[in-house]
Amino acid sequence: MKKIIFLTLFLFASLLHAQEYFPTNHGVKNSDNSKIAITGATIYVSSQQVIKNGTLVFEKGKIIAVGKNISIPKDSKIVDLKGKYIYPSFIDMYSDFGVKAPKNEHKHGRAPQYDSHKNGFYWNEHIKPETNSVDFFFFNSKNADELIKLGFGTVNSHYKDGIARGTSFVTTLNQDAKNNERLLSDKAAQHFSFKRSVNSKQEYPSSQMGAIALLRQMNHDADWFGKQNEEVADFSLKAFIENKELPKVFEVKNKLEIFRANKIANEFGETYIIKGAGDEYERISEIKDLNTTFIIPINFPKAYDVSDLKVQQIVNLEDLKTWNQAPNNLNVLEKNKINFALTTADLKSKADFHKNLRKAISYGLSKEKALAALTTVPAQLLNLENEIGTLKKGALANFLITDGDIFEERTIIYENWIQGKQNVIKDITKEDVRGTYAFQIGKKKYTAEIAGTKEKPSAKIMQGSKKVKATTKMVNDWLYINFKPNKKEEVAVKVYFGNAKEPMANYISKNETFALNFKKTKEHKNKDKKKKAKKNPELVAVSYPNMAYGFEEKPEQNDFIIRNATVWTNEKDGILENTDVYIKNGKISKVGKNLKASGAKIIDGTGKHLTTGIIDEHSHIAISNGVNESGHNSTAEVAIHSVVNSDDVNIYRNLAGGVTTAQLLHGSANPIGGQSAIIKLKWGETPDQMIVENQPKFIKFALGENVKQTNWGEKYSVRFPQTRMGVEQVYIDYFQRAKEYDFKKKNNIPVRHDIELETLAEIINSERFISCHSYVQSEITMLMRVAEQFDFKINTFTHILEGYKVADKMKEHGVGGSTFADWWAYKYEVNDAIPYNGALMHNEGVIVAFNSDDAEMSRRLNQEAAKAVKYGNVSQEDAWKFVTLNPAKLLHLDAKLGSIKAGKDADIVLWSHNPLSTYAKAEKTFIEGVLYFDMERDQELREEIQKEKKQIIQQMLDAKGKGEETQKPVQKKKTLYHCNSEEH
Repeated sequence: MKKIIFLTLFLFASLLHAQEYFPTNHGVKNSDNSKIAITGATIYVSSQQVIKNGTLVFEKGKIIAVGKNISIPKDSKIVDLKGKYIYPSFIDMYSDFGVKAPKNEHKHGRAPQYDSHKNGFYWNEHIKPETNSVDFFFFNSKNADELIKLGFGTVNSHYKDGIARGTSFVTTLNQDAKNNERLLSDKAAQHFSFKRSVNSKQEYPSSQMGAIALLRQMNHDADWFGKQNEEVADFSLKAFIENKELPKVFEVKNKLEIFRANKIANEFGETYIIKGAGDEYERISEIKDLNTTFIIPINFPKAYDVSDLKVQQIVNLEDLKTWNQAPNNLNVLEKNKINFALTTADLKSKADFHKNLRKAISYGLSKEKALAALTTVPAQLLNLENEIGTLKKGALANFLITDGDIFEERTIIYENWIQGKQNVIKDITKEDVRGTYAFQIGKKKYTAEIAGTKEKPSAKIMQGSKKVKATTKMVNDWLYINFKPNKKEEVAVKVYFGNAKEPMANYISKNETFALNFKKTKEHKNKDKKKKAKKNPELVAVSYPNMAYGFEEKPEQNDFIIRNATVWTNEKDGILENTDVYIKNGKISKVGKNLKASGAKIIDGTGKHLTTGIIDEHSHIAISNGVNESGHNSTAEVAIHSVVNSDDVNIYRNLAGGVTTAQLLHGSANPIGGQSAIIKLKWGETPDQMIVENQPKFIKFALGENVKQTNWGEKYSVRFPQTRMGVEQVYIDYFQRAKEYDFKKKNNIPVRHDIELETLAEIINSERFISCHSYVQSEITMLMRVAEQFDFKINTFTHILEGYKVADKMKEHGVGGSTFADWWAYKYEVNDAIPYNGALMHNEGVIVAFNSDDAEMSRRLNQEAAKAVKYGNVSQEDAWKFVTLNPAKLLHLDAKLGSIKAGKDADIVLWSHNPLSTYAKAEKTFIEGVLYFDMERDQELREEIQKEKKQIIQQMLDAKGKGEETQKPVQKKKTLYHCNSEEH
């Protein structure tokens, strides 16, 4: 066997012989094909297999043998790395390495674009499955070097732009190779997101619900074309179909989007690898049930600089908790056996990667799982487990050489070998000069205690027991020590370590220079790796939702009797004094006096009023990323129920106002809007748990100024319709298309599944009901005529501020009116609004409700109902029905909501006073027998919120005091949606 030498010295020599001076015509670059055997190291073949004092042999960029006591080929060049550690090089599963970031090159102020400008491709430019990121690949040596120093050897990279983004490629970071040698897969995975392409200004989709609908329609279209026995004419769908078997990666921006993406996957029988946002711990139980795999960033937020008392007031509890809890995310995922890979994505500085990973480990993430998440897991997800991610026989020779545990703070990564090519990060041959040395100058004896790190040693000079002030500097193999042996003189000791058995030293002063005997008397004790671990801030509890007023434990359903209250039944019994109501299994069981039930809790209602919960027929709370999909004049395919936001604090505020149910409506940006969602305000639950089961289907239509874009500005003058008569034609055209589509389906004529036309056909078949935004009487009567033309009825006119003018026609048609109590004159088309509108429609026999259309007003709908008594002398009982039973009827839910009657849902509110009084407060709000709001608990929560904020603020102050980097707090203003709210 050949003489044992250090790896770096051997490589330098071997490279000299391997240099090529003449160009060749070969496609693959020639390389040194000699075998190299590394012996004596601790080898992590994988996170599950560790070999101590092992041997690794590689040739031609691949591992040919690994193990303990293996037979080393005779022609191998042997490198002894005793005491060193070898790990598989890391894999970044979600990178954009080698691909330029997309830039928005469109000028502002230009007219909106509604149609695609790409011929032969999908009709929407934000759908780009034909994009192959490898076509844009350029090897960026600077970026590669940054990743190599972190320990990465391979990346899965893609062009991060659009909703359907196309394919990624897998490349090694081999700086000595050509692309054909680096690329392990030119089509590794398909990528998706909810984000529009910055390279297109096509208006649709303008909302997240639009993006969801677009993805669903793309899948339906691909399914349709995939089943046709003909060439697909659409290049986008053709590419999507051809790449269908590739892994699919879906990027989300928060935990709720995980569930939205997963629904799309389930609908089409797909499995998405979710690129998460790091907040998975907030809904870990539900996420665990998804049984999916994640790619997780470790971009933990910095502490806020809260040293100013005024600043402390603007930071909300949600953001404070995120800082406190986010580093525990990976620990929570591992404990719940959720599979994940790690990525450098989302880090502002990739240099923070190891620091943040160590922080995650300090919070409980095992080192074994951390290594797997950087090696075997991404390799398996990319179907490349035989090539990368391990150091087994046949795998690429992608490995790291370190001086210790890769996840320890002081561990040095010496080298990162990629495809058998060496990348030197730190010189492995560099002497460790630390220790205690003795030297003498004249009659004075000194000791030099050299400590610090191996890379940056520092010296302490002692003369006996006296410390001498000194400065040190290490340059290559030379150590320079400057000190003053006395007050007048400054001298230097220059020590060369190099390859000599003993260091050679010179004394240098102003007057003379001579050699010194610089002898090591004591070895350095390596205390670096036994550094005391920093104590992490105490974790605060995750609540549901994880913000102010959230439940640390979700409330449970109970059986109870509310005794001796004034009960507003909304039934023929009217208002009952001194009455009991028994709630059992989430339902109203009995209404009467002196009720008894074994095991039921007793709530004293003496002097209080008990009503059914308020129902807001027209609300825009609890919606994520846009209430309007304004990209088309008809967007019947989009659905509010796909973007319900269970973390909206307005849910809790509405509960405090006695609201238990709300219809979340699309806005009024287009004549045909989107599908609505009816939710119960189950604070702390997930969106799916809030949505009313088996609810009637509704959709939002709109008339008037908003839909014809009168008030949108000059550039919005190109979308049809621009007039009120154009609005009517939109309805006729779309209903005619839906009628023809429905005819084909009913007659088994093959037809491409169209979500928009499916929805409109449901309206024609009276399976879906219209709530229409309306003001002017002429348009109101117009839409009723259009509906009658297609043999269906409008369900509800909402706003309907000129309803009093056409109440007789509304009664004849059978449409209800959901109006404002006393809003008027806020734009031209409501100039004729009057506060008596609700009473006049009611007197005509129209089912009338009062709605909010506003997150603030919805907290006081009980007072809005009282205005019907003031304006129009409506009775108190009937006025109360305007916000309870009547909206239940309009929503076709009066069989189980809207009144206190045996068998109906126990959605009830206990009020301090008559609910129509301005003094009335909702003391307790129940939904299906669960107490979601309690005034006493609310007072306790306010104290707990301040206590928790104080605790985390102190932790942030401590972090700043320890030198941690902080960020400046920014006051966040929540967007409150209305009918005309636009997301962009």
